[in-house]
Amino acid sequence: MCGFAGVFALTPSQDSLWRMGLAIVHRGPDDSGIWMDPDAAIGLVHRRLSIIDLSPAGHQPMASACGRYVIAFNGEIYNHSALRKTLEHSSWRGHSDTETLLSAIATWGLEPTLKQCVGMFAFALWDRESRTLTLARDRLGEKPLYYGWQGATFLFGSELKALRAHPAFCAEIDRDALALFLRHNAIPAPYSIYQGISKLPPGTFLQLQAGQKDARPVAYWSARSVAAVGQRNQFQGSDSEAAAELERLLGQAVGGQMVADVPLGAFLSGGIDSTTIVALMQAQSTRPVKTFTIGFNEAGYNEAEHARAVARHLGTEHTELYVTPQDAMDVIPSLSAIYDEPFADSSQIPTILVSRLARSHVTVSLSGDGGDELFGGYNRYFWARSLWRRLGWMPRPLRAALAGVLTMLPPASWNKVFHKLEQWLPARLRYANPGDKLHKAAEILAVRSPEEIYLGLVSHWKNPEQLVPGGHEPPTLLTDPAYRSDLPDFEHRMMYLDTVSYLPDDILTKVDRAAMSVSLETRVPLLDHRVVEFAWALPLTMKIRHGEGKWLLRQVLYCHVTQSLMERPKMGFGVPIDHWLRGPLKAWAAALIEPGRLVREGFFDPVPIQHKWAEHQSGNRNWSYYLWDVLMFQVWLESASGAQSIANR
Repeated sequence: MCGFAGVFALTPSQDSLWRMGLAIVHRGPDDSGIWMDPDAAIGLVHRRLSIIDLSPAGHQPMASACGRYVIAFNGEIYNHSALRKTLEHSSWRGHSDTETLLSAIATWGLEPTLKQCVGMFAFALWDRESRTLTLARDRLGEKPLYYGWQGATFLFGSELKALRAHPAFCAEIDRDALALFLRHNAIPAPYSIYQGISKLPPGTFLQLQAGQKDARPVAYWSARSVAAVGQRNQFQGSDSEAAAELERLLGQAVGGQMVADVPLGAFLSGGIDSTTIVALMQAQSTRPVKTFTIGFNEAGYNEAEHARAVARHLGTEHTELYVTPQDAMDVIPSLSAIYDEPFADSSQIPTILVSRLARSHVTVSLSGDGGDELFGGYNRYFWARSLWRRLGWMPRPLRAALAGVLTMLPPASWNKVFHKLEQWLPARLRYANPGDKLHKAAEILAVRSPEEIYLGLVSHWKNPEQLVPGGHEPPTLLTDPAYRSDLPDFEHRMMYLDTVSYLPDDILTKVDRAAMSVSLETRVPLLDHRVVEFAWALPLTMKIRHGEGKWLLRQVLYCHVTQSLMERPKMGFGVPIDHWLRGPLKAWAAALIEPGRLVREGFFDPVPIQHKWAEHQSGNRNWSYYLWDVLMFQVWLESASGAQSIANR
């Protein structure tokens, strides 16, 4: 795991490249290197976190043995040893996967090599012969890569802060991207918070030659195609055969990702996904696997007890740390620097804390991310289908009329009605803040298709353009019908959209930035593309059965852990932001969204924000997700990065 940056089309300077590398030193504190070809107007800088081949033979930027290619590489190629045997190279300088990747490209070419690689990666490759710059990113988007023109200079790098460190950087805030951020709580690829700066989409590469301004990403792997082909050619074996094949593939992925020349461990929440990964790690290890979790004393947020029980059963070397609300809130001032652009998934806070804990013991940590998207774990897969079955038959005018009835009373009035009727209501209809839930139900009643239910469930601000003066929400994989999959099952269509949007833009971004902020490499075995392709060939009944998700993944897990140990409600990895905004964070938040301040800055209409703030403070509605979006932009804006953007307006 490393970081890199570079400059093209402008004669690079040692000083500017050095500053770009220094901005991402946290991604690679062990070594640094600069390579330049002034005649070709190309320069690369690399920061190294040594994981495989700790010797100088792994130094980057690295030139191929033939001398044609130079690369700056971030990530891991897990099958590089097997690739070496295929390449039959006789003069290896070391045993780094970077050297293997260069040799493969020199032998087979770029795209065939990308298709052969099993791994997570982003890289910049310079072809001295054709004078072509290539940027490439792994299939699922585990590793980040930004790029864009700033005047006559093409900049690229692992994080935005590397681009900002170059003197040519002068990008302004993109109000359209800000509107997207308010819907998604992250900025989806290919957009970034800056005009003219893009994220390279997962599974693509981009090539640029001297004098060429316009270059478009080319896909070498497509989740959409994988899902469509898999469902057309479904797995035909029995349940037991499917479980055996999944265990084989997962075991292969875990084994490949346990290879490291530094200490290695795993995050363990005690949930299905992380427990499965740790169980398969322990099955292949002769020593107790190091596992890590953090705990909270607040009910509803503490997974530490479950993780401890799982660790005891599996025999891992377990480390847990209970953190106080103040410990968690102390992370907030550093969020804008860590995430580099507005990012508002509040589970970023515990992710940073558990990364800090793990880094004090290991340099690499495996994670269980990806299980929900591949095997049907999110509650919305059940809620959305159930809602559409109950509402789809109803004429839309009738649903609109019912929505009008539900919103005739404000949430506080509905709360009073339910309170008076509480003694006659069955237990399943006794909710905290029923008025809030009725108003949310009213929003869903207006939908015209099951896809609109899904969009409503995954959206924060439903009409973000109304909040951002001059902002126009551009099309994304979620909102543009042209990107929709034609998979027959609604649940599978939701899982596909989560795989190409929520997973790379939120989950993987969250984990990468949190871990790399403390120089910790994370690996995600469930996102081995061979596992992903097998998962998409499974029928829906092997993922969701008897109203429960991850059915097949559970069958693999139950071969290692007793079922009774795993029987508990699904728990998110979060913090009680809703309570904090009414308590210890109230003054801090109020200052950030003070109407006069919002008007002066000019990015938000303060009226809808103040309306939601007042409702949230009353306790009648929980608008914490919406408010956290705005607050995270405001925190970013007042940071050094945001201040620079305002200066450039």
